[in-house]
Amino acid sequence: MGVSRSDSVTKDVLFIGGLVVLAVGLILYLVMGADDSGASTSAEAPMSSVTAPGSAGAADPAAPGPGSASTERRVAGDPLALGDPGAPVVMVMFADYRCPFCAKFSRDTEPELIHRFVDAGTLRVEWRDFPIFGEQSMLAARAGRAAAQQGRFWDFNRAVFAAAPERGHPDLTEAALQDFARQAGVPDIAEFTAGMKSTTFDAAINEDLAQGNRIGVPSTPAFVINGKPVLGAQPTDVFVSAIDTASAAR
Repeated sequence: MGVSRSDSVTKDVLFIGGLVVLAVGLILYLVMGADDSGASTSAEAPMSSVTAPGSAGAADPAAPGPGSASTERRVAGDPLALGDPGAPVVMVMFADYRCPFCAKFSRDTEPELIHRFVDAGTLRVEWRDFPIFGEQSMLAARAGRAAAQQGRFWDFNRAVFAAAPERGHPDLTEAALQDFARQAGVPDIAEFTAGMKSTTFDAAINEDLAQGNRIGVPSTPAFVINGKPVLGAQPTDVFVSAIDTASAAR
């Protein structure tokens, strides 16, 4: 028996409604529950599996409650971050290499924010792996970490996103990721490949996933700018306004 148009519309409405609830939950947590001290009161346990796209906003029942940890880390020398650890504004971004909207942000908005704010010492950008679009997303997250070990994280990141389609998810095979590593100038491709194919970076990736799930990230890309959420690849002006506001409030 076929599915009626009415049933299809109802499912679509329920799905969209669920995303709205998750987004509202993230906003309420960050606005009302964030701890300004930035100190974590308990450790986050790594997740055992990648969260499915439809449940990315589900809270981990074993995770600390609201107000227990800040999203930013400000670790000096972090290869997955851009800008001064002491910058007045920190933008934490949760992203997936197979997400077309993450690619849009990388191509259209990120360069302007770097030129306007990171280079001026106003903004720090911290990457969080949030691989929710299947095994290739996890493989790409490992590849990004392997590139970071050789000082080429952001070059690799931009190479992957520059080639991404405007719609749909790219096919990020091992061979494709090796090609992006070469484009990024990763010096030792054999070492890169070994890291990409190992589980060496899984604990760190799962820590990012756990953090995103704890605060209710509904999908990618998702951003937290000094404790305030910005969801999706919004126009550049939206980010500029949020950064200006956060900077003025310091």
